[in-house]
Amino acid sequence: MACENGGFVIPDTRMPTPFRIAPSILSADFARLGEEVRNVIHAGADWIHFDVMDNHYVPNLTFGPMVCQALKPHARTADGRPVPIDVHLMIAPVDALAGAFIDAGADLVSFHPDASTHVHRSVQAIKARGCQAGLTFNPAQPLDVLDWVIDDIDLILIMSVNPGFGGQGFIDSALRKIEQARKRIEASGKDIRLEVDGGIKADNIRRVADAGADTFVAGSAIFGKPDYKAVIDAMRAALA
Repeated sequence: MACENGGFVIPDTRMPTPFRIAPSILSADFARLGEEVRNVIHAGADWIHFDVMDNHYVPNLTFGPMVCQALKPHARTADGRPVPIDVHLMIAPVDALAGAFIDAGADLVSFHPDASTHVHRSVQAIKARGCQAGLTFNPAQPLDVLDWVIDDIDLILIMSVNPGFGGQGFIDSALRKIEQARKRIEASGKDIRLEVDGGIKADNIRRVADAGADTFVAGSAIFGKPDYKAVIDAMRAALA
């Protein structure tokens, strides 16, 4: 199991900044995923984002727990420090596989509220395994469920594209939702990460940060370029 019971805290393994860049391996070369994970970490990634799709909740099919387990040993810096694996479950029902991904090495598991019959119970099931739990919100989905569970979660993930496919363009209305989520986090007084996934690039990451995000998922913007480090460096420069 990746986490210890009693309040696991994902380690800050990289640069001393409030921002985290989490490349999504959905856009990596599937024929050499281990190498891709090592390369993007060497290029400066803070987290590895793991998009799990089931061809049911979303119209695509990606990875299972065995792939996560196989990649876990590759998710380390050159000096051996672990890089967190951030698992985003786009599956329904979420409870069917959350535990399996925790056993496979997930450090954080987030899911969509509408993929769970009982959101609070699903959050508690993840937390009971010692892992951090997050809630993910689609572009047209309201944040109302946060009124009841924000004290129990560690991350809010705002989708700035429709889930299911990589390479989509950023939906500008997500900026308003990011602002609303940040206000809820501040009102809660909790230490909750605000992650954004979809269409993130060096030329818009600053706007997303200004709206309140602190963690950024990028897939094709990084893996679609020949020099991963140049892209991540450009993102950090925009955030500086």
